[in-house]
Amino acid sequence: MNQILSTKSDVHFRDCPRKGQKRKNWFRFQFSVSIFIVLFLVCGAAFYFYRLGQKEDFSDRLLANYNIYRLYSNPEQSATTEQIDEERQESSNNDLFGIIEIPKIGLYYPVFSHLSEELLKVSPCKFYGSSPKENGNICIAGHNYDNTLFFSKISSLSPNDTILLYDKEGAKYLYFVYEKYEVSASDLSPVLNYNPNEKTLTLVTCNNFNNNRIILKAKQKKLL
Repeated sequence: MNQILSTKSDVHFRDCPRKGQKRKNWFRFQFSVSIFIVLFLVCGAAFYFYRLGQKEDFSDRLLANYNIYRLYSNPEQSATTEQIDEERQESSNNDLFGIIEIPKIGLYYPVFSHLSEELLKVSPCKFYGSSPKENGNICIAGHNYDNTLFFSKISSLSPNDTILLYDKEGAKYLYFVYEKYEVSASDLSPVLNYNPNEKTLTLVTCNNFNNNRIILKAKQKKLL
């Protein structure tokens, strides 16, 4: 009987190290998988912000090209280098509408004169309306990245905040915010409903929490 008990006891103690080793191997596996997931997420986030940085850099370069183009498009000025000609050609090809500036949120971007998915990744785009010189509704769309880029912060604007538009000739137009609201993605009323006797500006961006559109309305005021 003692021999049998001794044998069972020996087997139990021999199995314990094996079970402990299996647990260690399982914990090591879980730890390795966790490290891999964390590295994957960190690399993904780094790549995302790197791409955003590239878009911001391109927008800044586009703005510089626009300013050079406007400066040297003055007939009293003469382009003296090939670099200026190249910059002017690049700016012309990008078909810019002008510049939008919102001092309260530090926004200052060139605006494309038409809209496409690729252009929206670079800078805000005009998709409706003609000129700030004329009555009507100028509509500009910009991405919301939930940070400080493009139109991410326009929802923080309030009535009477100022918006500035600059056209290709460098003329400045002053707008005051008078309304802010949200609509569904299929609602076109912010674009089509406006007073034809007024000069209106409509800014549009996405609400990333509910897929609605954030609408900001402003009216043009004469500069003194």
